[in-house]
Amino acid sequence: MRNLPKVELHCHLDGSVRPDTVIDIAKKENISLSSYKIEDVIKALHVPKGCTSLIEYLKRFDLPNKIMQSKESLSRITFELLEDASKENVKYMEIRFAPMLHTKKGLSIKEVIKSILDGMNKACEEFDIKSNLILGCMRNMGEEDAIRVINEGKVFLGKGVVAVDLCGPEEEGFALKYKNAIDLARSYGYRVTIHAGEGASGSNVVDAIKLLGAERIGHGVRIKDTKEACDLVRESNVTLEMCPTSNIQTKTVESIESYPLYDFYKNNIKVSISTDNRTVSNIDLTNELNLIKNEFNLTMNEYKDIYLNAVESTFADDNTKEWLRTLI
Repeated sequence: MRNLPKVELHCHLDGSVRPDTVIDIAKKENISLSSYKIEDVIKALHVPKGCTSLIEYLKRFDLPNKIMQSKESLSRITFELLEDASKENVKYMEIRFAPMLHTKKGLSIKEVIKSILDGMNKACEEFDIKSNLILGCMRNMGEEDAIRVINEGKVFLGKGVVAVDLCGPEEEGFALKYKNAIDLARSYGYRVTIHAGEGASGSNVVDAIKLLGAERIGHGVRIKDTKEACDLVRESNVTLEMCPTSNIQTKTVESIESYPLYDFYKNNIKVSISTDNRTVSNIDLTNELNLIKNEFNLTMNEYKDIYLNAVESTFADDNTKEWLRTLI
């Protein structure tokens, strides 16, 4: 699996920071940590074994966001993520991040985005990988902040930024609060992917598609309990960005045995496989593919089908898609 070409559609930058980079940046930028020992930093970054919910899982982002407040740190962390991904033959990755989380020490939203683009472009020049960015709007910040991110980010459309996302804690019925923001984003040319059906029910997936025009859904696991949502995802040709280990850790599902990805695939629902957060979940994409392959006896033809579906579901340009198709 490590040698196969891969596409990753759902990977959070702040959940994928190297532990030694956290320590190095903290020392260089005089950022106070409770401990500078690598074992303590790893413990603070990795989700605990006894994690009980998405809310508890999200607490692991406090430390990385503490050190992701400078242009240099943002560029470096982006570069390193793509370097790590390229080593396991990921050929295309869409990196998502919430710009507002990185403005605590004075950076503007535009400076945050440009810094991450700088790191992305440098990595794509050095390694055999291509990438684009998805701007995340935090659902615990409200629609005004979402509109601000969308307005500030539009100058980067066509220059590496491709889409907008709603992320963070998931409440039932959140979609209506953000309809104006997502409509605005679409009018500018942003593509749309929405976190839904992870920390709440499949009804949020229905709303994300019908109210917000989502082309892809982040996670979407809980449509398994809602026939309307399953039917709508299939009929709308929406792709689920599924992240097995993360979904088990957040108790979205209880175990890999009950993970619905293969059932969705067999029922003609489009699925892709991603890590969500490489460091927080302590995984890479090869790990996730092996998890699915071993549990559900995924064949190479089935993997090829899922890979090509992920290629079609990217927000990349046609030339990039054509290149990705040739690799398998």
